[in-house]
Amino acid sequence: MTGYIIVSLLSGVLFGVLDGLINANPLAVGLYEVYKPIAKTQVNFIAGIIIDLAYGFILAALFLLLYPALPGESGLAKGVSYGLLVWFFRVAMSVISQWMMYKVPGKTLGYTLLAGLVEMLALGILYGLTLHPIG
Repeated sequence: MTGYIIVSLLSGVLFGVLDGLINANPLAVGLYEVYKPIAKTQVNFIAGIIIDLAYGFILAALFLLLYPALPGESGLAKGVSYGLLVWFFRVAMSVISQWMMYKVPGKTLGYTLLAGLVEMLALGILYGLTLHPIG
């Protein structure tokens, strides 16, 4: 249980750091100009930290729950499988919906897909290397 808590906290922090790097770098700022008319002018950092920490706990718990069903023999392979699964449901489906409903440039959508893939694989690998179900 202690391991789960530590990894969940670590992954929540990693989630926040990666979100910051992904969304605040000069390339992203330019690509995300399309959202400027609807974007908030200030970010609630406390809420963001709480949400990222909650995501860390939730994603770690789901990893442990799905562990036996994930493809691969090693924790690393299961972590990569999980990262790809979460990427598809969290990032790819969102990007496809945006492509269908809004006028968002393809390069912006492509960046979101690629950056989300890197983020979800990093989290999946962290889980795969550190979390294993008991028993």
